[in-house]
Amino acid sequence: MPTELAVLLVGVAARQAASPTARAQARLALVAPVEQLLAPAHGAFHSLAALALTRRKEE
Repeated sequence: MPTELAVLLVGVAARQAASPTARAQARLALVAPVEQLLAPAHGAFHSLAALALTRRKEE
């Protein structure tokens, strides 16, 4: 493989790895313990919806 082509391919791979899409995909690949998925720290699966429902009950 010619050196110039190899350098070009390395540059392309580096730009793709640094893209926002690649970073988001890498975060999706992280494995969280099942306990965290089923029992979030704030206690609700959708914290904003839970807050809205709680405010609605208080009115």
